[in-house]
Amino acid sequence: MDGTDRTSGEAEAGAATVWGGREYERIRAFLDSEQRATPYLVTDPAIAADRFRRIGDAFPGARVYYAVKANPERAVLEELADLGASFDVASPAEVRACLAAGAPASALCYGSTIKKPADIGFAHELGVRLFAFDSPGELDKIARNAPGASVFCRLLVDNAGAQWPLGRKFGCSPETAVEILDEGRRRGLRPVGVSFHVGSQQLDPCSWDRGIQLAAQTFRASARRGLRLELLNLGGGFPARYTAPVPPIEHYADRVHDSLRRHFGGRVPALMLEPGRSVTAEAGVIRSQVVLVTHRAHGDGRRWVYLDIGRFGGLAETEGEAIRYPLVTGHDGRPAGPVVIAGPTCDSADVLYDTAGYRLPLSLADGDHVDILSAGAYTATYASSGFNGFPPLRTYTLERPVAPHASTPRQRYAAP
Repeated sequence: MDGTDRTSGEAEAGAATVWGGREYERIRAFLDSEQRATPYLVTDPAIAADRFRRIGDAFPGARVYYAVKANPERAVLEELADLGASFDVASPAEVRACLAAGAPASALCYGSTIKKPADIGFAHELGVRLFAFDSPGELDKIARNAPGASVFCRLLVDNAGAQWPLGRKFGCSPETAVEILDEGRRRGLRPVGVSFHVGSQQLDPCSWDRGIQLAAQTFRASARRGLRLELLNLGGGFPARYTAPVPPIEHYADRVHDSLRRHFGGRVPALMLEPGRSVTAEAGVIRSQVVLVTHRAHGDGRRWVYLDIGRFGGLAETEGEAIRYPLVTGHDGRPAGPVVIAGPTCDSADVLYDTAGYRLPLSLADGDHVDILSAGAYTATYASSGFNGFPPLRTYTLERPVAPHASTPRQRYAAP
């Protein structure tokens, strides 16, 4: 039994957690205002600002560096810069974008641990003074091209519980970190601390505990060498709402502070955060269009629904069906049935959801709109430049609100 006589309430329930409420009225009004060629992404900077403030309020005193790679739209960066945000950058283009948006160079951290020497020198010349590394070779490049800069070393930690793991490519052991931090001091750099990342869309609030434990171990071992570290970068990983509920950011903050007290005692270091997804994911909606609805095999109860956006058009995080976006259609509430959802390209890898259990209205037809919610992070920046001749994902950013922000602008944080 495939349940095709049921309504699309299951899909609506997941979408309602994101789509409901007055904060999405501006995006809805934009989508309804006129016909535009699909697919396209609409981002509301006001929602991103709200999510940023919530994170800052949950971690009072922490330096919050927005991860620009999640969504680098100019209006988003300007909105966050006005709130006093700092920024985690990973390329010269992101450095330039943040400076153009009004952020001072002292509020930027070059957080990638894999950088070209010329890119390090470019950022340093413009005033960036905080750099990440996790290997002797990267340390050498920073010492040569950013003399006197502050540096922190990234530790390797387990990413269990993350829907989008980041653990294999970055980080080193605490033993290695102590050695190369000390080498940085000998090379004229200023070692200030360590960092780690528990993976993106981390659903387990306790996942930071192991990283904090390793960080404390690194702090103590460094102190025995006369190297006193002062900064702990907890990375990002805080989740956005997709089809399943997630714990509130305050719950994550409680678990993190419990771990800090347990592993650092009364000498908790200065904290730094690098949220990206949790700031901008819920601030964006992609409007797409149905290209085709069909059955692929006789007797198969599932329809195949092909959209005009797919894995190569900005939905790369559907790889492995890891990130499951809420979907809204104009037929929601009517009888629905199971579907496979795919993109438009001539590539068999362009299947978004096969096993995730999506159900869409039986009345859905070619030409109908499907709105993809919580799509404001890691979509337009992931889109190909023209695979199969399809253009990059079009983006629209709503005007920044005229009314003053509800809370006092947060202090601008200089690099340690």
